[in-house]
Amino acid sequence: QVQPVESGGGSVESGGRLTLSCLVSGESFYYNVIGWFRQVPGKEREGVAFIYTTIDDTIYTDSVKGRFALSFALSQHNAKNSVNLQMNWLKPEDSALYYCVAGWVTGLWEIYDAATYKWWGQGTQVTVSS
Repeated sequence: QVQPVESGGGSVESGGRLTLSCLVSGESFYYNVIGWFRQVPGKEREGVAFIYTTIDDTIYTDSVKGRFALSFALSQHNAKNSVNLQMNWLKPEDSALYYCVAGWVTGLWEIYDAATYKWWGQGTQVTVSS
């Protein structure tokens, strides 16, 4: 069983920074991408940033390019993968519930599709005030 668990988040003023972390337990051969979606009430979930765990390649949605940075690490001690999403120059429109996800992606056309990801965390709230 693969289980992402998020931490971090909170409230910050516009222009500030936050770091979200996600620890993914379970067998890593079930997924090749870990990423983040976000959702605000009344809107669909939006793919934000993704990383291929085997080649350490990152993909970002246009609205966060140059502001967000995703990094990946494998814990040698307990074989849990972790990712950090460093969010800089935050804007009020970045406010959302952020979900960490893990899944098997076979092509770029799937990467922003929420249905691609079998495992989801519980979500962590990010609020950016103007």
